[in-house]
Amino acid sequence: MRHLFVAATLVVATTMAMTLVPQNGFAQSKQGQPAQGQPGQVPLPPGGFKPPPPAPIKPYPAVAVTLPVAFTDQSFAAFRKQLGDIAQRKDRAALAKLVVAQGFFWMQEKDVADKRKPGMANFASAVDLDAKDGSGWELLSSYANEPTAEPLPDRQNVICAPAEANFDAKAFEALINATKTQPPEWGYPTADGLEVRDAAKANAPVIDKLSTTLVRVLPDSAGPDDNQPPPFLHIATSSGKAGFVPTEALSSLGGDQICYTKDGAGWKIAGYYGGASQ
Repeated sequence: MRHLFVAATLVVATTMAMTLVPQNGFAQSKQGQPAQGQPGQVPLPPGGFKPPPPAPIKPYPAVAVTLPVAFTDQSFAAFRKQLGDIAQRKDRAALAKLVVAQGFFWMQEKDVADKRKPGMANFASAVDLDAKDGSGWELLSSYANEPTAEPLPDRQNVICAPAEANFDAKAFEALINATKTQPPEWGYPTADGLEVRDAAKANAPVIDKLSTTLVRVLPDSAGPDDNQPPPFLHIATSSGKAGFVPTEALSSLGGDQICYTKDGAGWKIAGYYGGASQ
């Protein structure tokens, strides 16, 4: 079920925002500082905005995670390959044929899809397909490479990807209360035995290994480029050690999803959860 941890914890947004990158990656954006004296903005205090200090690094209870599994329908695998080829070519016309013409949904707090427009127009907006840096097509390619998917409970014959991991919501609520953290600060390894290194280098000494449990991502994990995820994430293990893991080896919680429906013998893109604010 989508956003299980949000329903369980009832917490507000944090000063740190993390966004799911399909293929189990994290990206973290930095808080911008508005210029002094601009109309409609509250003046900054002397010295500028200072976010609250992060919670201290210390041991925390291990909350087990059941990893999502691949969606094994062979026709869906063929569809994903087709979608990946289209993304590589940036073929907008071919992509339009794979999006439902009518009934496309774009869920944020509510369905923000413009029902007067064809599905392709809404989908292009949701994934920012026209971004000048090509990031929209890169995002689509990442979704095409995502093998996991799960049924969408409130829509018949619709699946969404990536599938979300399962964990005990009450245990997670207790975890964030005990550590004085927030849900976006947590993720999970995509495989058991992930090595934690003492520096952000592939050949740095290993200081710990992660099992498939929730892991805390530290707020200094953002890279030099806000638009690109860093190669390594700074994390705190349940044993209280701080170290680094490859970004692609850790998945975030409750991120964006692309949704599909089976249309006859084939598949089509039916909707999107998340995307740019409207």
